[in-house]
Amino acid sequence: MPAFSHSTTATATAIAVPPSLRLPEIEAAFTRQLHPYWPRLQERTRTWLLEKRLMPADKVEEYADGLCYTDLMAGYYLGAPDPVLQAIADYSAWFFVWDDRHDRYIVHRRPAAWGRLRKGLHQALDSPREHLHHRDPLVAGLADSALRLFSFLPGSWNARFTRHFHEVIEAYDREFRNRTERIVPTVEEYLALRRLTFAHWIWTDLLEPSAGRELPDQVRKHPAFRRAALLSQEFAAWYNDLCSLPKEIAGDEVHNLGISLIAHEGMNLEEAIAEVRRRVENCVSEFRAAERKALAFADSLADGTARGAELSEAVRTCLGNMRNWFSSVYWFHHESGRYMVDNWDDRSTPPYVDNETAGEK
Repeated sequence: MPAFSHSTTATATAIAVPPSLRLPEIEAAFTRQLHPYWPRLQERTRTWLLEKRLMPADKVEEYADGLCYTDLMAGYYLGAPDPVLQAIADYSAWFFVWDDRHDRYIVHRRPAAWGRLRKGLHQALDSPREHLHHRDPLVAGLADSALRLFSFLPGSWNARFTRHFHEVIEAYDREFRNRTERIVPTVEEYLALRRLTFAHWIWTDLLEPSAGRELPDQVRKHPAFRRAALLSQEFAAWYNDLCSLPKEIAGDEVHNLGISLIAHEGMNLEEAIAEVRRRVENCVSEFRAAERKALAFADSLADGTARGAELSEAVRTCLGNMRNWFSSVYWFHHESGRYMVDNWDDRSTPPYVDNETAGEK
């Protein structure tokens, strides 16, 4: 099944979605769109990766565009001002590089290196200006991203983002321990941890600068809004698990919903795949119901005042981008070289990582 009639990558090829991964409801009801800034976004993020020394020049040249990191964000945060989208896209690319370094530290059994990085990331998040020139490019890259993201909304949003990302770093530490000690979390343990390692509330937070305003607590915590936000992120995390299961089995992983189902629910591989797919499909249908309630909530905010109209429009913008997340995530998994395990020389070693040094100079 072809993805776009034209691909967002440099080489326009039709993308075939395997039947086991195809979701007709996404293809039919979730129109894929792309921010008009995307071509420049891709170019500037590639430059940023080089300037911040986050990927070797040869890896950037050969793999960066094909990994489609900017495509993912350009398909999500539609309507964002160009500087906001650029900051988000650079941060997202940083996040993928961080995820790869974390993985290599596990594979190469480097707990001390991971401990140093973990500490540096916490510090950079709390005082980014003081870590812009840190010797570890990942620490310096996070500092740069944080400063840029913090420039768009008030300090209360910055504090929330900071709190949420500290939780993500600690979740990565728990994943590090699970993988090095070969602990497969139970399904419920995994689902709770996955909400953090996938950074559900970070990507939801970033809907606000894209919409141009911070949402008050009574909006963000409203059951209809929060339910729609959670379902959009659960879909992304679980569809990622469905698509990356071969890669993660090859890499001797323990963190995947399918792996937890096999280890703790007595399922075989085929049954686990079917169950993950069922959960993914339920996310899609449940989101559509939650979206209707959240849109009604947005309408109720338009109380005849200018503030009410602005808040209602901002909520609608956020909900529209939650919907965009479904199509952007879906096609990303079939266009990005990150998941094309069958094309790798070694199914356990991504070709776009610096495996010899595990990312540390």
